[in-house]
Formats: sequence, C-alpha cells, structure tokens
Amino acid sequence: MTDATDINWMHHALELAGHGEARDEVPVGCVIVQDEQVIGEGWNRPISSNDPTAHAEIVALRAAAQRIGNYRLTGATLYVTLEPCLMCAGAMVHARIGRLVFGAPDPRRGAVNSTLHAFETQGLNHRIAVTGGVLDAECAARLQAFFRARRS
Repeated sequence: MTDATDINWMHHALELAGHGEARDEVPVGCVIVQDEQVIGEGWNRPISSNDPTAHAEIVALRAAAQRIGNYRLTGATLYVTLEPCLMCAGAMVHARIGRLVFGAPDPRRGAVNSTLHAFETQGLNHRIAVTGGVLDAECAARLQAFFRARRS
C-alpha cells in the first residue's frame, strides 16, 4: 500500500540519488527509517570508493547499524529508488529489515520481483514485506536520463 509517507521518503531517496549522480555514480538513493526517523542513508558509490559492495542500500545499512549500535534493524523500512540486486536483498534479510519500498523495477538485476524473488527463497528465517513501484516513473526517468547522457 502506497501512502503519503512512502511518497515523502521516496522523494528523500531521490534527493540522495542526486548525490551519487553529482559524483558520476549511477543515481540510486536509499534511506532507512525507523519510528519516523532517518537512521541511515546512502547513495551509490562503488566507483568513487573502489568498492563493488558500495550500493546505496549497503551504504545505508552500514550507516543505520552504526547509528543504532546493532546490525539488526528489526522493524525498519528501507526506501530505495531502484529494485535491489541479490547482494542487497541478502543484506536486508541479514539485517532483519521489516519492509522494503522501492521505486523503479530493475528488469536486468532486480532480485525482488524482476529476475528473482529472493525474499521468497525457502529456508530464509526472515521475511520482508515489499512495496514496489513508488514514484517508479520519477525513479526510472532519473536513471534513463543519466544513462542517456553517458551515451552522448
């Protein structure tokens, strides 16, 4: 269920995506919220940090865990502008994220609804509620404009 709260937090994630874009990174932004408070945020930075794991979600998960002093982020909601990949989906399960809200689907690498359904894997000891497609047109447009500019 998409509501005004989800839309507001996704706008925040889109702002964070702009930080990555300004650094010539793929514009994906992520914010983690618990009890209506930001506990972690991030944007893509694998190129600038020479770190293949520095996706927006991983950066935000690390920040949130440090902020609350616990790697378990039980009950938190993670908002991200692009459907997470398999690595990020796995990290969310390990962190015990309560809910994932994403913007644009990723038909090539999306591991939640597109290429895989990672959260439905048998044997997982944690389930994450998912809401996809929040501000999907805006999220997709930002990515498309970025890649169009790079091809020019």
